Amino acid sequence: MTFARVGIKFYTMTDVHNEVLEDEDFDTILSKDIAFTGDLTFERPFLIRGRFAGNIDARGLLVVDEEAVVEANISAPRVIIRGSVKGDVKASEKVEVVVTGKLTGDVRAPEIFMETGCIFNGHCTMTERSP
Repeated sequence: MTFARVGIKFYTMTDVHNEVLEDEDFDTILSKDIAFTGDLTFERPFLIRGRFAGNIDARGLLVVDEEAVVEANISAPRVIIRGSVKGDVKASEKVEVVVTGKLTGDVRAPEIFMETGCIFNGHCTMTERSP
C-alpha cells in the first residue's frame, strides 16, 4: 500500500527495501571513536559512525550510521540516514531516513523515503531528476 501526500512518498514497512550494506562496501569509515570537524569531500561510498561537524560535498553514497551524530549541510547523490543529522540535505538522486534516523533540517531530492518511526523536522522539496 502506497500513500502520497505533499509530494512525499510514504511507504508501509513492508514496502521499504533497505539494502544491506557491509563495511566492505565503503572505501572510508569514520569510526565511532572519531570526532571530525571541517569540510568533507569524497567520491566513493563513505560511512559515518562517529561525530562530524562542518560541510559535506560528496560525489558518492553517504551513510550516517545509527549512533552517528552529524551537524552539517550535506550535498550528495544519495544519502541514507540511520543516525542523527542536523543540517540541510540536498541529493541529486535519493534521501532515505530509516526508523532509527533523525533529520533536523530541510531536505531536497527527487526521491525522499521516510520510514515509519523516523524523526523529521524541516521542509521537504522534491525536485526533478537530473538527466
